[in-house]
Amino acid sequence: MTDIAFLGLGTMGLGMVKNLLGAGHRVAVWNRSAAPVAQAVAAGATAAPTLAQAIAGAEVVMYCLSDDAAVHAVVLAEGGLASIAEPGSLVIDLSTISPEVSAAEREAFEARGVRFLDAPVFGSRGEAEGGGLWVVVGGDADAFADAAGVLAPISETVHHMGPGGAGVRMKLVGNLVVASQLLALGEALTLAARAGLDLQAVLDVLKVTDFRSPIFDGVGPAVLADDYAPAFALKLMQKDSRLIQQFAQGLGVAVPSVAAAAHYVDAAVEAGFSDENASALIKSVAAEAGVSLAR
Repeated sequence: MTDIAFLGLGTMGLGMVKNLLGAGHRVAVWNRSAAPVAQAVAAGATAAPTLAQAIAGAEVVMYCLSDDAAVHAVVLAEGGLASIAEPGSLVIDLSTISPEVSAAEREAFEARGVRFLDAPVFGSRGEAEGGGLWVVVGGDADAFADAAGVLAPISETVHHMGPGGAGVRMKLVGNLVVASQLLALGEALTLAARAGLDLQAVLDVLKVTDFRSPIFDGVGPAVLADDYAPAFALKLMQKDSRLIQQFAQGLGVAVPSVAAAAHYVDAAVEAGFSDENASALIKSVAAEAGVSLAR
């Protein structure tokens, strides 16, 4: 049993907290807005009114925040986590953020004698609730080994990608694949609709071919049902697509599929779909062709 402080109870955080509690850990929670805290408390967590009280006595501090700005506000700002974390404790950042901000966190924590892992997760609301996330970790091997007991309850698999920063870099590489597959599915369904094909029959083929994908299997039927309920919000994909392009540009690597996906993400956000699922980018692909994919 580990004493954990968990910061950030958004789409992903609340599910993670419930799974940590289910594994027998003691969890104190803190969130910038109060609404999700009651749900965590109902599941057995302890609510902390301040960040400092949340981390008091914690062996491990975990957090999942929405973007660079949130990490700056909670972690790097004056009086934030990086300035008050207990030396010797283990801090695990599960957020998808830029490599630059992650490096700034690491420097601040290590200067204080705090061990730090960048450990962003693949998956969305369903995987967070079911303890089925895929975690990619950067950091010291000993710290990674010590984190096993708190990462196992939230994950299907955990991967040590290398030294500090390797986890957040892998997350952007993986999100490139996600964006590309969503765009490919949108293009394929739009082309099929324009060509007069039965879209359910198209999905039946995509499900069994050697280019099948769990993303196609999950998103495809939802698109035909006109279901864009958010598991991972489009506005977060917009943030991620920008992070990927900045990351790739800094390394001198072309990422044309992400640039194309970002165009349709931006169009979908402008159309008012920012709080819908990331798959809503497909609506902007279909709209450009003047077709409807709902069946």
